[in-house]
Amino acid sequence: MSDDHTHVQEFFSARAAGWDRKFPDDGPAYATAVAELALREGDRVLDAGCGTGRALPPLRTAVGPSGVVLGADLTPAMLHEAVRAGRDRDGQLLLADVAALPLRSRSLDAVFGAGLISHLPRPAENLRELARVVRPGGVLVLFHPIGRAALAARHGRQITPEDLRAEPNLRPLLAGSGWRMTSYVDEDARFLALAVREG
Repeated sequence: MSDDHTHVQEFFSARAAGWDRKFPDDGPAYATAVAELALREGDRVLDAGCGTGRALPPLRTAVGPSGVVLGADLTPAMLHEAVRAGRDRDGQLLLADVAALPLRSRSLDAVFGAGLISHLPRPAENLRELARVVRPGGVLVLFHPIGRAALAARHGRQITPEDLRAEPNLRPLLAGSGWRMTSYVDEDARFLALAVREG
């Protein structure tokens, strides 16, 4: 396991038990972001870096009982909290690294990634792995329930030009990883980038 993985696991393990209490009002924002995927009954979707599984209920609603919902996370403590919250009823939880997913190529219709991009150790390579498991024409949503400026302020820092989530950085990063960005929103209330799988 790389130092990057160890750092991510340590960060989220220490915060897992109180995660949902810390962000109690994010549910509607997650539901709105899931709607951007335009999922249909029977679709197969992955919540990459699912954490406590807050996206799993709206994902299940979107794909219906015949659809497949997977939640993958690197941190056992976060998956434990997802189970404690009962969200494992809405999707299958996988202890897995999004850099090496235990899924067949082109087996999914969509990927949802909340707060994911800033925790990817090798963003271009990791986004290529997400592209691998999605069929051509499938979609990716990168989401955060608050925008870049609000998030930076929460952490007591400024946005930098190097921020991967800045549109001039994210668009070519996605393009080089098998995705074509089709929409981008960065406002106080949310960050959301939607991309389509090329090929």
